[in-house]
Amino acid sequence: MTATVPTRWRSVLPYLAEPLPPDVTPPSADGEVKINLPVELVRHSVSTTREFWDIPEPVIERYRQYRPTPLWRARGFEEAVGARVPIYVKNEGVNISGSHKLNTALAQAYYYHRAGVQELVTGTGAGQWGTAMAAACALFGLRCRVFMVESSLRRKPYRGVLMRMLGAEVHASPSGLTKVSTREDLAAGNSLSLAIGEAVEYAASHDQVAFCIGSGETYSILHQSVIGLEAADQLAALDARIGTVVGCVGAGSNFGGIALPFHAAARAAGVDGPRLVAAESSSTPKLTRGVYAYDKTDATGSGPMEAMYTIGSDYQIPDAHTAGLRFHGAAKLVSALRHSGDVDAVAVSQADALDAGRLLTRHESVLPAPESGHALAAAARIAASGDARDGVLVCVSGHGYLDLAAYEHFLDGGVEDQSPPDEALARAVAGLRTVGASR
Repeated sequence: MTATVPTRWRSVLPYLAEPLPPDVTPPSADGEVKINLPVELVRHSVSTTREFWDIPEPVIERYRQYRPTPLWRARGFEEAVGARVPIYVKNEGVNISGSHKLNTALAQAYYYHRAGVQELVTGTGAGQWGTAMAAACALFGLRCRVFMVESSLRRKPYRGVLMRMLGAEVHASPSGLTKVSTREDLAAGNSLSLAIGEAVEYAASHDQVAFCIGSGETYSILHQSVIGLEAADQLAALDARIGTVVGCVGAGSNFGGIALPFHAAARAAGVDGPRLVAAESSSTPKLTRGVYAYDKTDATGSGPMEAMYTIGSDYQIPDAHTAGLRFHGAAKLVSALRHSGDVDAVAVSQADALDAGRLLTRHESVLPAPESGHALAAAARIAASGDARDGVLVCVSGHGYLDLAAYEHFLDGGVEDQSPPDEALARAVAGLRTVGASR
């Protein structure tokens, strides 16, 4: 299905029920860490009056190399899951990074390059974001350094190879190169919060180097709006009616990209929009079992505390095939929409996610990433329940060609649910100040 490449991003900020809660200064911080954003990215994050933002022509040129991405009615998948309404799949895994992450990586590399930065440093879980950033830096003439969660890099070494092919320096996190990585209580090799913390610390201690992030920030969710904008045009061409939009959530950029343009369009027209469903991992259930509180975004604790649904930034997340969903909190924008009732959430086990991925592979000849399997499993449940009105749109956030070890583990019967016990979650969030509580 064809569509034109969007030339503008669409912001949902003008249509929030309430303004986003302001960030707060952390009670303690490990030194003076400063994260300097290009002014345009700041504007993307704070403007509550501007809905549409022109995409710079150099970024559009790069988008045209892989956009528009495919959208189709997945009839084989529908039959396999017993769907009672149509299921439409939007596939973002058709670029060099293998995921939607390239949409914001290109924009960020462009703006940082214009600001005079010479090197970008980031943390990555599954590796899609690190790969996207490495590709974008190569295209815009920047050096790139990536701290990747050690357990993910061990399982998917070729992610590291691909990033190095693109010119990036890659470090398994905990790396030993930063102070935050030498803490014994954080050295589990399994935390995206730690990998991000290492990147923050490294960037702050080097000149002409900047930290960048691709999932939870409001500007990155804006850049991902190309997904939903394209999907709306493609669905209109099919004369398809959509009652539910589903995306997986690590921090929120994929879900925000596919879902929030539909929310903005409905609010602008003064009508009810489709139901928006965030599918998360049952091993990291921030939206379904977390609290709405102020928490750290990374393991340094040096940046502002943000209002988010969280299971606690110090919670030891179990080693699982959830990779890019292995983050303790949801983006403050997604969290605010969850709090206002505009976003629903469901938790999916890794076994159910991998089984949904198997079904899409078998019946649609598309191999999704395990993260995407969470969205597919949620979409299948909704479409088969009889409660859905009209069709279901689901985003495949990336491909799974570098995740075959996870599928092998599943096919061999070795995958188990890793939902955390209530008491562990309660301990992890015990010291957090909930949103709306007095200081």
